[in-house]
Amino acid sequence: MGSNIDNIKLDIKNPAVAKQFSEIIGAMKGFRIIKPADTLKPDLQIFEINGTHEDLHQIQSGLNADKSHELFLTSERTDPETLMKAIRIGVKEYFPQPIKRSDVEQALKQFKERRSHAAPVPPKKSGKLISVIGSKGGVGTTTISVNLAVTLTEQDNDRAVAILDMNTLFGEIPLFLEISSKYHWGEISKNIERLDETFLMNVLSKHSTGVHVLPSPGYLNGHQALTPDIIERLLNFMKRMFDFVIIDCGQSTEDTALKIIQMSEEVLLISVLSLPCLANTNKLLRSFIDLGYLRKERIKVVLNRYIKKSDISLHDAEKGISHDIVWIIPNDYGTTMSAINSGKPLSHIAPRSKIVRSFEEMAGIMFPGKKTESKKKWGFFNR
Repeated sequence: MGSNIDNIKLDIKNPAVAKQFSEIIGAMKGFRIIKPADTLKPDLQIFEINGTHEDLHQIQSGLNADKSHELFLTSERTDPETLMKAIRIGVKEYFPQPIKRSDVEQALKQFKERRSHAAPVPPKKSGKLISVIGSKGGVGTTTISVNLAVTLTEQDNDRAVAILDMNTLFGEIPLFLEISSKYHWGEISKNIERLDETFLMNVLSKHSTGVHVLPSPGYLNGHQALTPDIIERLLNFMKRMFDFVIIDCGQSTEDTALKIIQMSEEVLLISVLSLPCLANTNKLLRSFIDLGYLRKERIKVVLNRYIKKSDISLHDAEKGISHDIVWIIPNDYGTTMSAINSGKPLSHIAPRSKIVRSFEEMAGIMFPGKKTESKKKWGFFNR
């Protein structure tokens, strides 16, 4: 049977109504009605309700158990409250009885369109969560998140990489990549019960480099906040779909951000060579470790905008925070600002620059892939 044939299951008690649906579906190409005893999974189920809560409970249980199919409803009685509840749990179409042939035909055509335009679902993976958190505002967490994600993708085209922006109101990742996102994680937080791979891929925006982006809402009102439970469910889904999920946490230390940090395989703590910033870095390190959120070895301190002739030496910085600085990113204000203002990754602006080479080495050594195995030892470079 061709893959363009969609299986429909009829769960209709009224024989006359069931016959009418069968005749309409049978006259249309690309559909097959499956018998109740058939082991094939339906792509679409048409269910007759009598307007009771038991019906809705059964519908919701069915949708939760198998999110791969759509559901249409039909009923002899129209109850606006019941219909509204049905829509909220994911029902796509409703046909009052007596049914109109044109309504059913139109709904089936729209169903076909949704199926044909559905985003492809990638194979299951076991990805890594990498959190990027700043020791204070303005240290470059978004620059590092975006360019690390792009570098990971450019070094291995087989990788699936996503960025999640947790900077509510001030999230700037779409600007850094010059993309216009129709959706943000607020769409997921208010529809968490509908979350599956297809839904998530349709919410994500894809950049030309191959990186998928899940932006923040960019405003304070009109969305449901991400709770620790919701973010855990979302990130577990993303881990199964992507090799790397880069989370730009900004400077947040509220409950949801702490949950993200707990779940992350690696936490990049971004600092610069200034006393206030190093003091904050030390406080965050002590807090994460002493409160049991992270083991020390999972925290990687990354020094951004490094200038060799700084008033504070690297040795003094490490001594002050009692922690190794595992990577340094050189200061290149001109190239960085040019990339930000043009909405392009650094590698597209100055592919041979020191700062791009630093990201390439960092990605290749911290997160080596099949095409980026490096013989260099872990440590500190460009001292």
